[in-house]
Amino acid sequence: MKKHRCGWCVGDPLYEAYHDEEWGVPVYDDETLFEFLILETFQAGLSWITVLKKRKNFKKAFDNFDYKKIVNYKQNKIDTLLLDTGIIRNKLKVNATVSNAKAFIKIQEEFGNFSKYIWGFVNGKPINNEFKSLSDIPANTPLSDVISKDLKKRGFKFVGTTVIYAHMQATGMVNDHEINCFRHKEV
Repeated sequence: MKKHRCGWCVGDPLYEAYHDEEWGVPVYDDETLFEFLILETFQAGLSWITVLKKRKNFKKAFDNFDYKKIVNYKQNKIDTLLLDTGIIRNKLKVNATVSNAKAFIKIQEEFGNFSKYIWGFVNGKPINNEFKSLSDIPANTPLSDVISKDLKKRGFKFVGTTVIYAHMQATGMVNDHEINCFRHKEV
């Protein structure tokens, strides 16, 4: 019997694997939260599949998304990244990755870890939505507006409300699997 998946991922094996194994699963470790924040930053204005196809290249180019290394990137490293055809070569987004690493560490210093900060917006538990179809799922919410505004106040770049809602979906802060999707109950 064929599994029913959310409509956005059907037809592409990479998309389906990401949907089946990662999307919407609650993430509490800072390393993965940072990875998704960076990937969502690069996704701004593009499709998620574009980023997903380049994910391994991003991981290699950005030192396995190690924010402790990224925070120390100098101009020569940034210039090298801007020549890397395996990633999205957007100067503003590459520079934002470095400044976001700095802001990320500041939040860790203030809250003990980034996870405590970001999950605090949902009292540590995922919001379980019950959307019937892709067209019912919002691009952003009043909560993503609040988180986006707070992150910007803390120095983050490319963290608009739509980017933040996508981050919330990816890291399981919200369960936006369609109710007839096999993953809805699993996550």
